[in-house]
Amino acid sequence: MESPAFDLAFEPAYGRAVPVAPGVERITAENPGPFTFFGTNSYIVGAASVAVIDPGPEDEAHFQALMAALGGREVTHIFVSHTHRDHSPLARRLQAATGAVTVGQGPHRPARPLRAGEINPFSESSDMEFVPDLAIGDGETIAGDGWALTSVLTPGHTANHAAFALEGRDILFSGDHVMAWSTSIVAPPDGSMADYMASLERLIARQDRLLLPGHGGPVMEPASFLPALKAHRLKREQAILTRIQAGDRRIAEMVKAIYSDTDPKLYGAAALSVLAHIEDLLERGEIAADGPPSLAATYRLL
Repeated sequence: MESPAFDLAFEPAYGRAVPVAPGVERITAENPGPFTFFGTNSYIVGAASVAVIDPGPEDEAHFQALMAALGGREVTHIFVSHTHRDHSPLARRLQAATGAVTVGQGPHRPARPLRAGEINPFSESSDMEFVPDLAIGDGETIAGDGWALTSVLTPGHTANHAAFALEGRDILFSGDHVMAWSTSIVAPPDGSMADYMASLERLIARQDRLLLPGHGGPVMEPASFLPALKAHRLKREQAILTRIQAGDRRIAEMVKAIYSDTDPKLYGAAALSVLAHIEDLLERGEIAADGPPSLAATYRLL
């Protein structure tokens, strides 16, 4: 199977609400970066009474753009896909301005406990203050005026990641789990590759016709894109096994070989992605380590 056809064509239209589906508007925050693409997408769902999905970072211009797009409409709920600082912090100010109820899977937490001596490399990216008013479980539906959103828990990118399905429309707000422009970073201890792959299987089985992600443009053909994304991850896993078989023992060596066409500035993130795959391979008994898995450990095939 071919690799995913990533789509880099995107017009962020900063400060403006862009209709992306009937009853759905997108406002993109101006926080571009290597992990955010052009910025974080916030969505407004509904007509006279609405829900906001992923209000975004604590940013004055984005807050004002959201308020202008709302145009005085009632906001009943604020949904948060996960607690990274580019998605959830503005929920506090938006709630104060609108009185809306915040909804999410739960507070930020790692996918596994920190090991002795381990430092969470993405701790500064985590919004530890967000606690949803409603901790939504898998498959729970919250309805508003002409809309209903059902949670599809998709741990992997973070332990508390959730996607939201717009009922009756075959549209899924996929957060950072699946994006059209790039793969999602899965970095331990916040992320888990085993969880990510299981969540990806859930989305493949759903057969949604449109995915609206947290960054970049929509995934227009999920039926072909999602299996290709899965194949891409499995290909990366096989590349790691091949490098270990070739004699690479440390993650740094594997990264240089596997990501030879990648900007070295992104090697740190690449190393964490390799570590996520290695943790999964260790759990499945395909490789062994000289101790607890880490960026500095050595690995071998079994």
